[in-house]
Amino acid sequence: MIPTFAFRATVGRRAATLRAIATTTAVVLGGGANLLACPVCFGAAETPLIDGAKLGVLVMLAVTFAVQGAFVAFFFYLRKRAKRIADLELDDEWSELQGASRT
Repeated sequence: MIPTFAFRATVGRRAATLRAIATTTAVVLGGGANLLACPVCFGAAETPLIDGAKLGVLVMLAVTFAVQGAFVAFFFYLRKRAKRIADLELDDEWSELQGASRT
């Protein structure tokens, strides 16, 4: 005997699959190629809209590279600061050792 919760889950999955198939079929049959692409993507000639989209992509790339560069610069700053602190601690320890040997 099949438990009721497993049966309900199977029926729910089947209904979702049938709904997805029906939606896809309606879009493909009802819309055709005009629904699947806007004039920019469908192959329109060079228009200001296409130029704006290209500029938008370049701006997004520039912002991404600027943020990544800031992260790299920050980690180099942390590395340099850690080295400087380690050198200061080493100098302090060395001066304490030198001072202790004189007395």
